[in-house]
Amino acid sequence: MFKGIIFDMDGTMVDNMMVHHRAWQRKLRDLGLDMSIEEVKEKIHGINEEILERIFGDRFTTEERRQIAWEKEATYREIFLPDLKLIDGLPAFLDHIRDMGVPMAIGTAAPPENAEFVVEHLELSDYFSGVFHAKSVSKGKPDPEIFEKAAASMDLPVADCLIFEDSVTGAEAAHRAGARSVIVTTTHAREEFAQYDNILRFIDHYEGLTLDSLTS
Repeated sequence: MFKGIIFDMDGTMVDNMMVHHRAWQRKLRDLGLDMSIEEVKEKIHGINEEILERIFGDRFTTEERRQIAWEKEATYREIFLPDLKLIDGLPAFLDHIRDMGVPMAIGTAAPPENAEFVVEHLELSDYFSGVFHAKSVSKGKPDPEIFEKAAASMDLPVADCLIFEDSVTGAEAAHRAGARSVIVTTTHAREEFAQYDNILRFIDHYEGLTLDSLTS
């Protein structure tokens, strides 16, 4: 049995990645860069300011990158609010984990406003020992820092935790952390994770999932 559970958020707890992709596609087009949705899915991942610096180099100042990122995230929240809900089966799975006495934390690359948006609107704060986001770390995924901080909030080494993720970048972060992972296939196909031997299972949703079923 794992001693702690760490959840990524976007694409893992809420099925919102396509909303993010569309919001990024719109914002990048405003900045003169026309990307297909497939290109956005492949290239746009991690912390917003890092994404902008990676794509545009020094075209924008630090303050301009922050403003662009804020505008993109405000668009995302506006688009997503009417459809905001946990992935099917996750409410019952969270109750099950809590009933088993296993602590939980969130480690997401999302900015704090988006993490709060989900946790507050869906009334999730009582489930988690800590919610860690883009501003909690100095290095974004695939660096494992976010998962190490989430594990520390439960007084655990990250290797004793099971990490739920949806992205290849997140799977890489879990691998570097020395932790096992479960991949939720909302965003990427299973074959994209072929290089990782630490993946315990792939799931499409949380319906009927229990900790015993994951470890048996």
